[in-house]
Amino acid sequence: MRMSKIVRVSADLLYAGILIFGFYVIMHGHLTPGGGFQGGAVIATALALIVVAYSYEDLLAMAGKLRLIVQESAGLILFLCIALAAVAIGTTVFANYLANTGSLFGMTVPFGTNPGELNTGGVIPLMNIAVGLEVWAALGLVILYLLSGVSEKEA
Repeated sequence: MRMSKIVRVSADLLYAGILIFGFYVIMHGHLTPGGGFQGGAVIATALALIVVAYSYEDLLAMAGKLRLIVQESAGLILFLCIALAAVAIGTTVFANYLANTGSLFGMTVPFGTNPGELNTGGVIPLMNIAVGLEVWAALGLVILYLLSGVSEKEA
């Protein structure tokens, strides 16, 4: 069942805001409370909003189960690759090998209060991205599988 035009337009506007806020939470996880899990959960609520405003079939067309399964697997593999890359360069698993290197996400943190630079986290922002992708897809799959039983009974 589709909602009225007003509800759908409002949901479209909220959808963009939810996505932006979710990505913000993921990327600023090493500076503020939040991170990959919380940001992924925020983005997954956007999928629930589509179901409420449109329908289960519209959500399936937008984010199919296979796409979410691939995204979840990619997030897990990315997380493991980042963690195990530390072993390849001679440190321990989950070592922050990018910190203070001057490369991407390796800017040296100035003494004193951190001014909030995004590229000071080392591998932490990369791990937040991987966890965010995984949680977003996993919760999206939970939503799809829970609603698949409801849509079959309505038909």
